Amino acid sequence: MATITPRLDDQGNRIGWQARIRKKGFPPQVKTFRKKAEAEAWASTVESEMARGVFIQRTESEQTTLHDLLDRYSREVLPKLKGGHREQSRVKALQAGLGAYSLAALNSSVIAKYRDKRLSTTSSKTGRTVSAQTVKHELGLLQRALKRGAQEWGIALPGGIPTSSIKMPKAAAARDRRLEPGEEERLLAACEEARNAWLRPVVIFAVETGMRAGEILETKGTAGKNTPRPVRSTGLLWKHVDLEKRVALLPMTKNGEARIVPLSGTAVEVLKALPRSIDGRTFGTTYEAVHLAFVRACRRAGINDFRFHDLRHEATSRFFEKGLNPLQVCSITGHKTLQMLRRYTHLRAEDLAKLLA
Repeated sequence: MATITPRLDDQGNRIGWQARIRKKGFPPQVKTFRKKAEAEAWASTVESEMARGVFIQRTESEQTTLHDLLDRYSREVLPKLKGGHREQSRVKALQAGLGAYSLAALNSSVIAKYRDKRLSTTSSKTGRTVSAQTVKHELGLLQRALKRGAQEWGIALPGGIPTSSIKMPKAAAARDRRLEPGEEERLLAACEEARNAWLRPVVIFAVETGMRAGEILETKGTAGKNTPRPVRSTGLLWKHVDLEKRVALLPMTKNGEARIVPLSGTAVEVLKALPRSIDGRTFGTTYEAVHLAFVRACRRAGINDFRFHDLRHEATSRFFEKGLNPLQVCSITGHKTLQMLRRYTHLRAEDLAKLLA
């Protein structure tokens, strides 16, 4: 039986009720409540769970807030992940919206309200409503953090992983923007006029190889107080390029694996025409600089709604149009699954019609 006793302050005034449960085979359970009825109800529930063999130790989950769990996840897990730095903004969003909740109080209803509120929130950076994909990434991070806490850090969650029972936001349809007839010529002409002399060769190389921006160019992270911006990726280095074999080695890619990219004749010609940088970079510029120059070039060329990453879409689709099979394309682009590859592939109906002729 549970023992319920009044809790007194240093002046002998009752400030609450303490319920204490001692049962063989279980750790002692102690919890304080404002009202005696609450203490009795809690004790009755815990004793019933012990008798039925379904008792879960709640102490740590009640004393650990989501803010604390995410702090630990940021310190111990994210630094070990490729691209873990991108998760930091998601951690901050979750801490701002749900951080005050204890893990025991975090349930599907609370998370669903967070989801709906985020979907109607305007981003301070872009001025646009937070996208469904952004919220989906945040909830995915929350699920991984809770799973790590339950499976490896010994924090029992009474109701299980609450994110598993809520509906994820439906992401927007994948972009299908490709270069329309005449746009490539106008884009390259505008790139030729750019102040950044690296822009045109970078654009051609991206279309020929399907490589990501960070695989081609040096990219930088966010600077801290009084510290320079850290280098996130070095981009393609000359020491990893073999012009005779027509291949480029990428020692570490977004998915955490090395990849060897075959180079087309056009890609090789682009590389041969480049000056050699003392620092070993193939392209002596950064993605941040190229991005700004690319946006301006698209504006001069009269090309709307076309992003630098769309060059990867364009390249992947062209690989299929050249007759390569899905496995061959995956080996070039680094996609791990055919489903992922499909998001980057947009074949023109008119080109497919020619194959059926």
